[in-house]
Amino acid sequence: MPANPESIPFGALMNPNLKLDIFPHIFPPAFFERVKAIAEESPALAAQIKRWLHIPVLWDLEARLRMMERFPGYKQILTLSLPAIEFLAPHDKTPELARLANDGMAEIVARHPDHFPAFVASLPMNNVPEALREMDRAIGMLGAKGIQIFTNVNGRPLDDPEFYPIFERMANQYDLPIWVHPTRTAKFADYAGESKSKYEIYWLFGWPYETSAFMARLVFSGMMEKLPDLKIITHHLGAMAPFFDARIGYGMDQLGSRTSDEDYTVILKRMAGRPVDYFRMFYADTSVNGSKSATRCGLDFFGADHVLFGTDCPFDPEGGPLFIREIIKAIDSLKLRNGDRRKLYFGNAMRMLRLDLPGAPKGEAKPKSRPAGTKKKAK
Repeated sequence: MPANPESIPFGALMNPNLKLDIFPHIFPPAFFERVKAIAEESPALAAQIKRWLHIPVLWDLEARLRMMERFPGYKQILTLSLPAIEFLAPHDKTPELARLANDGMAEIVARHPDHFPAFVASLPMNNVPEALREMDRAIGMLGAKGIQIFTNVNGRPLDDPEFYPIFERMANQYDLPIWVHPTRTAKFADYAGESKSKYEIYWLFGWPYETSAFMARLVFSGMMEKLPDLKIITHHLGAMAPFFDARIGYGMDQLGSRTSDEDYTVILKRMAGRPVDYFRMFYADTSVNGSKSATRCGLDFFGADHVLFGTDCPFDPEGGPLFIREIIKAIDSLKLRNGDRRKLYFGNAMRMLRLDLPGAPKGEAKPKSRPAGTKKKAK
C-alpha cells in the first residue's frame, strides 16, 4: 500500500459506498419500555412519547435494519436518543438507567456488528462518581467507543468544576470522543415576560444556541487549554459557530470590552491563540438536514479533519431515510477531493474511534487538534 492514503483513488481499496453515521439515535428495547413507564408519571415526557411511538425506526430494530438496507455500505455508530438520563430520574436512580441503556446498546452491536460497528455510552451526569464508574464499565467491559453528554445537566453548565473529571478521563485516559447533543425544553421561554417558548422555538433556535453556549463556556473556562487532547463532537455541524466565525473572531478578540463588573481581558492574555482558534478545535457532524450551504460553511470553518458524517436519523419527516438520503446528496454535491470525502464518510470516525473495518484503508494522518501556534501543555 502506498505510504500516503490520500493518493489512493476513492474506491480502489475499499467499498466505495462505505459510510459511518456517527450520530443516529436509538432506544434499546428494554430501556424504551422503562422510559415509557417513567413517562406515565411525567407530563414533561408525555408529548415526546407521543412522537416517538410514531417513529418505529427509533425503537423497532427490524424496521431500522430494513431502512438501512436501502443505503449500500451504510453503517451506524449508535447513540441513545433524548431525553438525557439525568432528566429521567434523581441522582440515586439514574445509574441503573444508564446501565440498562448501555447494556442494551452493547447487545445490539453484538448481534448486528455489520450494521452497527460500535455504540456510544450514556452516563448519569447528575451523579458524577457513578458517571465515572459507568464510563469505565461501558468502555472497558462493553466496548463503547466514547460517551454522549448533553449541553447542560438539568440546567447546570458543563464547565462547572464538578464535571471536569469526566472530560479529563476521556481525554487523558481513554483518548476517545465525547458526543454532545443539545437539550432544552419548552419551559425555556423566548422572553422573560412569558412562561414557555412558543411555536417550538426552544428547539428550532434554542438548541443551536445551547450547543454554541456550551462550546463558548469550554473555550473561555480554559478547558480546551487544560485538555489539549480533548475530542468533542458537536451535533448539527457546530451549531452557530461556523456561520458566525467572523463575529467570534473579531468580536471575541475584544473580550472584556463590554463588561465592567469582571475583568475578562485576563482570559485573552492567558490564551495561546485567538478565541476563534479554540472553537475550531471542536469536531462536528454533518447533521444539518441536507443543507448544501450549511455543510460547506461547516467544512470551511472546521476543516475536513474535524467533520464526520452524521444524520440525526430517524428524526426526519419520513421517520428515518430522508436525512440520510439528503445529507449524502449534499456532501456528494460539494465535489470534495477524494481524501476529504473519505475523511467525512468514514476516515475520521475510524481514526478517532480506533475502528478496524474490513476493506477500509489504514494509516490516515492524525490532524492537529490545537490552534496553530499554540503549544501543548504538559499533563
